[in-house]
Amino acid sequence: MARLCLALLILLQALLPGIAAAQPNGRADTRLGVGDVLTITLPGEEAFAAPFKIDREGRIDLPESGPVEVAGLTATQARDKIRAILASSFRDLARFNVTLKERRLPLTVLGFVKQPGQIELPAGSTVQIALNTAGGLAQGAQLDQMQLRRTGANGQVQVTSFDYKRYLDTGDQKLLPTLRPLDEIFVPASPLIGNVQIEFDARSLQATGDAGEDRGAIRVFGEVQTSGSYSFKPGMTVMDALLRAGGVTRYAQVEQIRILPPTGEPLLFNLKRYLDSGDQRLNLALATGTTVFVAHEVEQVKSGGNVVYVMGEVAKPGAFEAAPGTGFFDILANASGPTRFAESKQIRIIRANGKVDAFDLAAYADSTTTSRIKPPKVDPGDAIFVPEKTQSLDQANWLRTPPGRSIRIMGAVRSPGRYEWSDEMSLIDLVAHAGGPTERGDLTKVEIVQGDTGPAINYDLKNFLSNGGAVTSLPSLRGGYTVTIRETPVSPNDVRMQWTQLPSDRSIHILGAVGRPGRYAFEPNLTFLDVVSAADGPATSADLFNIRVTHRGEGRDRVTKVNLAQFFESGDETLLPRVRPGDVIFVPDRNRNWLEQTPANTVRVIGAVGKPARYQFSDGMTLLDLLAEAGGPSKDAYQEKIVVVNLSCCANEARVFDLMKFAKTGDFSLLPVVRPGDTIYVPNTEQSDWAIFMSNVRDAVSVLSIIGLLRILI
Repeated sequence: MARLCLALLILLQALLPGIAAAQPNGRADTRLGVGDVLTITLPGEEAFAAPFKIDREGRIDLPESGPVEVAGLTATQARDKIRAILASSFRDLARFNVTLKERRLPLTVLGFVKQPGQIELPAGSTVQIALNTAGGLAQGAQLDQMQLRRTGANGQVQVTSFDYKRYLDTGDQKLLPTLRPLDEIFVPASPLIGNVQIEFDARSLQATGDAGEDRGAIRVFGEVQTSGSYSFKPGMTVMDALLRAGGVTRYAQVEQIRILPPTGEPLLFNLKRYLDSGDQRLNLALATGTTVFVAHEVEQVKSGGNVVYVMGEVAKPGAFEAAPGTGFFDILANASGPTRFAESKQIRIIRANGKVDAFDLAAYADSTTTSRIKPPKVDPGDAIFVPEKTQSLDQANWLRTPPGRSIRIMGAVRSPGRYEWSDEMSLIDLVAHAGGPTERGDLTKVEIVQGDTGPAINYDLKNFLSNGGAVTSLPSLRGGYTVTIRETPVSPNDVRMQWTQLPSDRSIHILGAVGRPGRYAFEPNLTFLDVVSAADGPATSADLFNIRVTHRGEGRDRVTKVNLAQFFESGDETLLPRVRPGDVIFVPDRNRNWLEQTPANTVRVIGAVGKPARYQFSDGMTLLDLLAEAGGPSKDAYQEKIVVVNLSCCANEARVFDLMKFAKTGDFSLLPVVRPGDTIYVPNTEQSDWAIFMSNVRDAVSVLSIIGLLRILI
């Protein structure tokens, strides 16, 4: 049995090279190609552990033997060739074998792709996979003229063109060529991108049309939204081309669109007639290479036997073609009628023979006179001239406008006066018509008097211009109104000459220890800090802890206390009061007469201190703060028994504080509580217990000395 197994093993070893050489395609006659990956089995040799790839020259690089060309050989032929080469360097080739591990597809992708160059794909890959591996198509690539370049055995290059766009439209794989190793895919550039390399996007390319080439493209230009060259599709009509160009503009001559086929006479397409009738026979079919031109309307009506000209103050002046029997108002309506600046009383009809006729449109519009005035007859070649209304400030002209149709604007504007008014105008139109406000014009309180006897209102136009809003929120104006824009003082803090021009309800007072106390112009959007800053800020001696703000005009006056120092430390905006016009801000002086300060808000510091006096006290202060404010204890101060007299609701009480003990221990619990109205007394050393005792001792010694002298004398 052992001999039988050994014989089978020897037989398998003899058959194994032939079986392995036929992998992975299962055939020993498989031809090797560029990009294929081979596995060379040679037990005991680590140099053959890694696979061997056939390079673009058709070779593999063998250890100690160098390059060996194997492309084009079958797997069996390659195995025999490699065995023969390795036999000169290696002795034991009993278990040598060559297998085809993997088939690869080396390609080159050039042209309008994002990452052109050499790539390598798995066998069986398609053109789309190759383009995606090269980074995808770049903007401006022409999809219908791609090329596949393949070098034959004789060295000649065969070029095959294919339509990649059609493949994307249909998904038909038969439209794409089959790839082979060393093939080259070339993506050309669209002719629309020009000869200069620039950065652009798909939108800019699309704006000039989508035709891949001029030959066979439909060109549309003139009065259309997007002129350009567009790709032709079978059955394409004039309407298809116009819609592809975004439609015609408002100035297009829609009745005479020119169609220029590549051969034959030009044709005319009447878009208006087609849209009015819906007759599909009027929608002309186009051939490849056709040009569509949409002319400008004015260019079509400048000449002809039925032309009437409309000039002057009309919405759309120009030349219009008028059929026989067209009336004056028909022509004027086609010009969109007179503008608001037209002098409708003095319209002139200039005849072709040089005669001039006048027509009063305003008088004709009056229902009481239409029976007597007839509209003028207009013939071809005539011209209708609508003059501009003259606007002047002299009395002879502005008196022509009735008071009910005029409005007055006065004050700090560049051109104050009386202006004709129309209901579609707004307050902004009036101020702009008057040249706008001057440098000193105050737009925060525009005064509007409604008629001769109507009420007056105020409007903050500056807030509207700064923050915006709906025009409907502006106050409504009518003919006969009067608008006044006041002037602000030369300086906002001018308190000597022109402050009387500023109403009290638009000013604020700031007094006391500030740089420039006085009366200041004030707007609702200003804050407490704005007013203090306008007054050059607090003075050096200002008491920032006790600023007072008197609020007026609230039914009853009230006073707010402001601790500005605490705001500077914390930045808490809630500590600052809201001020309004008419309020009074008072900044007290720290060095003011102590009699002005109420005892309930002060603490007395007396005795052996540097500066005994009454001091302002706040809840955040302690006994140490007061002693420091008073200059500290003097040299003869008895610091072991500082007395704090507290005032309470029922009875006064006193506490003794040992400053020396506190300095040694740092125990803040030893500090007595101090409240406004209390008294702090620092005794001197002469009032200490030891000083009193020593004083008694000195007196006793003196008495004994006298008694001793008397005894000696006796």
